[in-house]
Amino acid sequence: MAARTPNVKLRDAVTESDLTYAALAAGVRAVAAECGVALRTNKSTVEHWLSGVRPAGDTARYLALALSRRIGRVITPAALGLTAEMAEGDAGAAGLSLVSDPIETLMPMWRYELDRRRLLTSSAYSVAAAALPLAHVEEMADRAKAARTGRGVGMAEVAAVRDMIHFFTEMDERHGGRHGRTALVQYLSDDVASFVRGNFRNEESRRQMLSAASRGVHLLGWKSYDAGQQGLAQRYYLQSYALAVESGIPGHDGFVMRTMAMQGLKLRRPEHCRALAETGLDRAKGKVDPATEALFRVVHAHTLAKAGQRRSALAETRRAHALLDAERGDELPFWALAWGPPAASVHSRTAKVHETLGDHRAAAAEYQRAAAARPATTYARIVALDLVASAEMQLRTGGIEQACATWNRALDHMLGVRSARTEKAVSRMRREMTPFRARGARCVLELDERAADFFNRPA
Repeated sequence: MAARTPNVKLRDAVTESDLTYAALAAGVRAVAAECGVALRTNKSTVEHWLSGVRPAGDTARYLALALSRRIGRVITPAALGLTAEMAEGDAGAAGLSLVSDPIETLMPMWRYELDRRRLLTSSAYSVAAAALPLAHVEEMADRAKAARTGRGVGMAEVAAVRDMIHFFTEMDERHGGRHGRTALVQYLSDDVASFVRGNFRNEESRRQMLSAASRGVHLLGWKSYDAGQQGLAQRYYLQSYALAVESGIPGHDGFVMRTMAMQGLKLRRPEHCRALAETGLDRAKGKVDPATEALFRVVHAHTLAKAGQRRSALAETRRAHALLDAERGDELPFWALAWGPPAASVHSRTAKVHETLGDHRAAAAEYQRAAAARPATTYARIVALDLVASAEMQLRTGGIEQACATWNRALDHMLGVRSARTEKAVSRMRREMTPFRARGARCVLELDERAADFFNRPA
């Protein structure tokens, strides 16, 4: 048997990371766990890889991401000498960069979505990639300066794309992220990509089409997020950001940075969240209407709360609410309506600020206000999740019967919704109710029975 060739590229990366083999193995296991995979990687496994043994299955991607997180830049399996075919390595890094032509990046991603979903949908969140927008806050697309104009794509086509994205958004909110995802991918790749690459009647049509395309890609990221595919969601957010930058629409690029900050907060990866929220706010304040600026400020408040800056967080929250009160009735930007009425989003994020600061009663009340501020028939999923969050806060303050009543309301809104997040919420509720179920509390037993029926729904 021929001797194996030691993997010099991997050895150099491990040396640069300054991780012990045991620590690197733990990092690989952690990344795999985020993708729903349980590995038994240990120090000996790492030694085998260094000796030239190739990691099995998707483990090379988990290893590359563990090293990326430690070193602080995106590292692909190909860069570690762990892929036999460069195309496979390139696919693993798809979307984890910002280039002058985001459609060029998105087209292969969409092909993988439609033909080989697993490679991208099993991708983990990258801390290194989260920092990419912070280095690209200025205009970065030279091709925008040489836009093709003449007879072709105009505002009528922009309106058609907005209408379709609005339709897909309503379907997503009413029925969950699993509905219409393939159709959205096909619409973006077949129709929207052609519009973006076409001739435009004027500069304004070009800018608005790029902004509409960004909103569509943002929605695809949100669908991935709702399905629990955090790495794929992050890749789509990065490309949505690139399209927003190219559009030059004031505040739109900052809005995507705001979304990326929210994702990092949710995943407990705070490394770049505050910088993303602050930079996004800087890109928008004074350039957007008061209600839209409130959306930026309340996320900034959440990052301040996560950083332990209680007074600053509460002050920023008050600024957000004051902006809502100062609303002039301006028409909100198309991209700012991603989660429905701004007031609902501000209340929901304010609740998270209070939750982070340990004020569970205030958080419960704000989650209730958020749920009441959205039309329940249109925003069934997010209303349900706000009610779930309110119930969890009520439980922490000892209100078991009140929490059960709120959870029942949440389940009412989940009928017809297919969402990994709602399913996780119900599973979490059943776990949290275990001590009360053992005591035989009637409201708990009835709620648990209903929750069991939730999982037995026909597919």
